[in-house]
This record gives sequence, structure tokens and C-alpha cells, in this order.
Amino acid sequence: MNILFLTQYYPPEIGAPQNRLHELALRLKKSDINVEVLTAMPNYPKMEIFENYKVGKIKSEQIDGIQVYRSKIFVSQSKGILARLLNYFSFVWTSYWRGRKLKADYDFILVESPPLFLAYSAMALSKKLKAKLIFNVSDLWPESAEKLNIVTNKTLLSFAYRLEKRAYERSTLITGQTSGIVSNITERFPHKRVYCLPNGVDLQFYDPNNFTSSDFRAKNNFSEEQILFFYGGILGYAQGLEIILMVANKITNPQVQFVIQGAGPEKDKLLALKAELKLSNVHFLNPVPKNEMPFVLRAVDVALVPLKKLELFEGAIPSKIFEALAMEKALLLGVDGEARQHFIERGNAGLFFEPENVEDLIDKVNSLASDKNKIKEMGKNGRSYVDIHFNRNKIASDFIQELKNN
Repeated sequence: MNILFLTQYYPPEIGAPQNRLHELALRLKKSDINVEVLTAMPNYPKMEIFENYKVGKIKSEQIDGIQVYRSKIFVSQSKGILARLLNYFSFVWTSYWRGRKLKADYDFILVESPPLFLAYSAMALSKKLKAKLIFNVSDLWPESAEKLNIVTNKTLLSFAYRLEKRAYERSTLITGQTSGIVSNITERFPHKRVYCLPNGVDLQFYDPNNFTSSDFRAKNNFSEEQILFFYGGILGYAQGLEIILMVANKITNPQVQFVIQGAGPEKDKLLALKAELKLSNVHFLNPVPKNEMPFVLRAVDVALVPLKKLELFEGAIPSKIFEALAMEKALLLGVDGEARQHFIERGNAGLFFEPENVEDLIDKVNSLASDKNKIKEMGKNGRSYVDIHFNRNKIASDFIQELKNN
């Protein structure tokens, strides 16, 4: 079996879709499925082509034995809608012309959405290469963009909804990252086969027994007595990270410290808020490569995961949850719905706070800070839960069976 992954995001970039797709590719390859990847020149999140990729128009390489083909992409650090659209559509164009020249006899093309516009290239390549199309939905775009007021232009939204419908109709299989996404698509397209292909975690890589020591605290001037509440990931609008700073401004326990590690469009605004509030208990750190994350997680106490209070997010499961729980970190979760049901109610892996509710989060921070034994117990519960329900090996094995049925 041959399968081509079409995605705008892939390692060596750091991020949730990058890691998820590469980990899936590796496991498919181990099961004797030939996986190749068609992607863009790496540029995320700084929106600047990585130094090693600047020379030459097209590159081919192997990453962990996976053949990766790259095409050009327009990048700009402008946050305007025109720059964003040029970024998306440039890869739509170049990925098609790069992909149509590939020689393998592909059985499937799996395209990652968002960006939804990549559906154009995927549908054209599916026809050109005579491969069945799998549309992998990790975020319900444009619905999420509309509800977050990221896109307000009615014409553009109507155009995007039509494209979404066309892509789903053309797909042999639609895969959704959460049960909520699957339910949403199934309700609107009941005649289509929709399969849950969740994110997960590599329990062998994220194993606290393999990382018994870490110099993270020493390097960043944290004492062993301090209780570190950690957010690691994209610093975007949807996360609503300003709540961390508002809570930090009211926490009186000097041992409680908040660590925000990552990059994204909201970072400058968050740094300005930190300065305005004169916060000494909030610390911003730059993102690190995947191989360093276990050492970071080993050193912190609680994983803090917020999202904006939107009905849309009740079907969301932020990927950062899995690695933290695998490393036996208690979860402080500001995401209602599916994530709450899994990790708080069933897994007993942490505490839930109402999204965007500052006072509730203050109470939960103080509750955890007062009981380190509870933190450790919840962390162990979390690893056990993801081992049963979100093990990448099991996820890949089930997906292979689904491919064979198509």
C-alpha cells in the first residue's frame, strides 16, 4: 500500500500537526505501508524559511526514513488577511505542480486540514495520480474561524463552506481528530464515511522513568520548592492565555509560578500585559525541539491548558494534554466537553476550571498548590488513562485496518 501525506506543516517544524502526522507516518511505515510526504519549506511559527532550506527551489529529503518532498511557499510576518491568503494559496499552487510529477503509484492521498484551501491541491492530485482522497480534519474550518471572529467576511466564509462541502463529497474517507469533529461532520454529511483518527502519545518516548533528572529549573532560576504551572504550545487567540496573567496577578502564594513556553501571534500582546501588570510570577520561554520536551515536563508540576469559552471547543482535545499526562503531570483543564469527560471525569487526571473564569482558576490553582500528593496522584492516573485510550501504536493499528477496508 502506498500513501501520500499532503500537509503544509511537517517537521523539522515544531507543532501539533507536525508531530501527529510524522508519528503516524512512522507507524504506518513499520507496518510495511509506504508513506511519502508532500509539504512546504519549513517556516512555522516564525514565518521565515528555515536557514538550511533557503538555498534551492525544491528539496527532497528523508526524515527518520520517511521520504519528504518540499515545494515553495510564500511567507510573511505580516498578520494581515492578504498575507495569510497568499501563504495558503502559494502552497496550494506549488504543491500541485510538485505533486503531479511524483512517480509512486499511490493508493491514497491524505490531506491535512486546516488550511482548508489545500483541498484544491488534494482534489486535483487525487484525480491526476488516481489515488483515493482521505480528508483529515483536525479543526472544523471555516466554522472555527467564523466563531472566533478570525474571518468575518461573509463572501469569504460562503466560499469556504462551499469548498468544505466539495472536499468532503470528493473524499473516500473523512477522518476527524476528535469525536466532536466526527459527530459534527456526520450530522451534516450522513452519507459519508467519517472515522475518528485521534491524536495520541508515544508512551515510550514520553516516559518519566527515562528522564529521572532535568536541569530545567536550574537553567531558568526556579527553585525545587516552587510549584510550576506550565503552558506549552501556540500562543494564539483561541487559547485565551490572558487568563493566566489575570490569575497570576491575584495569586498570593509566592511559591506558585506560571511558565508560558511557545510562540504565536498573541505573544507580543501577552508580554505587554505582563509588563502592564508588573508580574514577577509569569515567565515566558521560547519553544524547544521535541526531544527537549520530556525534560521540561519532567521538571514542572501541573500542565495548564485553557481555551476560549466557545461551544465549538467542547469537541476539542488540545494535543499538549497527551504529552503532559504521559509524563505524569496533573492537568488543570479549561476546556469543557470531550476533553473534560476524558481526562477529568473518567481519567481523574486533574481539575477542571470554567473557561475564561478567573476566580474559578484561582481556586483550582490554590487547591493544587496546597496538596502536592494530589498532584502526583493525578499525574499517575493521567498516564494510565492515555496508555489505554490514546496510545499512538493502537491508533495507527486501527487506522491501518480502516485503510484496508477502503
